[in-house]
Amino acid sequence: MAMRVVAAMSGGVDSSVAACLLADAGHDVVGVSMQLYDQRNPNESFGSCCSLDDLYDARQVAAAIGIPHYILNFEEKFRETVVRNFVDEYAAGRTPIPCVHCNGDLKFATLVERAAGFDAGAVATGHYAQVGFDEDARRYQLRRGVDRDKDQSYFLFSLTQDQLAHAMFPIGHLTKHDVRTYAERRGLLTANKPDSHEICFVPDGDAAGFVGRRLPEGARDGEVVDSSGKVLGRHTGIHRYTVGQRRGLGISAAIPLYVLKLEPDAGRVVVGPREELGGREFTARDVNWIAGTPPDGPRRITARIRHRHTDAAATVTSDGGTRARVIFDEPQTAITPGQAAVFYDGETVLGGGWIDR
Repeated sequence: MAMRVVAAMSGGVDSSVAACLLADAGHDVVGVSMQLYDQRNPNESFGSCCSLDDLYDARQVAAAIGIPHYILNFEEKFRETVVRNFVDEYAAGRTPIPCVHCNGDLKFATLVERAAGFDAGAVATGHYAQVGFDEDARRYQLRRGVDRDKDQSYFLFSLTQDQLAHAMFPIGHLTKHDVRTYAERRGLLTANKPDSHEICFVPDGDAAGFVGRRLPEGARDGEVVDSSGKVLGRHTGIHRYTVGQRRGLGISAAIPLYVLKLEPDAGRVVVGPREELGGREFTARDVNWIAGTPPDGPRRITARIRHRHTDAAATVTSDGGTRARVIFDEPQTAITPGQAAVFYDGETVLGGGWIDR
């Protein structure tokens, strides 16, 4: 049944095709793009995502498929929800993943609210994910995208039942090849536009420099030690390091050394050989269970501890609130505080949280 849908358009091929598919299916589509930074401020710049060129491309695509297009000002929300969290997490010795906060906490949380202003019943994005409905449990489900290489369900674990009830992922059943082929057939100018990979607000890839400029007090020197506490050298700020890092440690050793953990209170970076990187368990905080309630007891799952990690067999146990303990069947390399941990049951996302310790 045709309905009015707000389509988030980032200026890339995926969101372009998502909006086009809906329009071609007869829906009344309203395209919206988010302005995330002050374009008049020379100190703010974005990379191959969310730039002025992207906003222009989104508007051109909307015109080509015959739908209205609006630009929404999200500057303040983006700074508060995404950028500030990014800086604070690095300063606290954790390695953040801003795309989760941007996709779930900013885009969906805000666009579902804005959709009401357009008298729209749904919000569509160009994510490689799928929404299902469990008739027995009467609950919405978040499922992996068909294209496993592009699956973005990991970034959406924070979605709620209400948000999923209003969510549409028109390209979730397609492969990237299918998406580009459709865009070429429809003559969309984004058909061959490269995908963005860097953090959009750190276009030069220097996350440490970005954080250091905004949190100069976090750039103080500290010790680099081994797991026994022996001092091996000094560093110029823990925000320059992440668990599993090998290069750029600034120390010489007979064997390759990796960052094992960060101790922000003591200002220490702990390093050691690769075999000390493995771990079997962690605690997750701020856990969201997509069904709305946590499992009653231990639950067998597969867990993914970073976007490019292959989820591995584990058991998760909720504390009944917003924390959970995860124990893997086999040791996993570089379980990193600050990264998202997402829990799966086959193709379905059960929920997820943030690795705490």
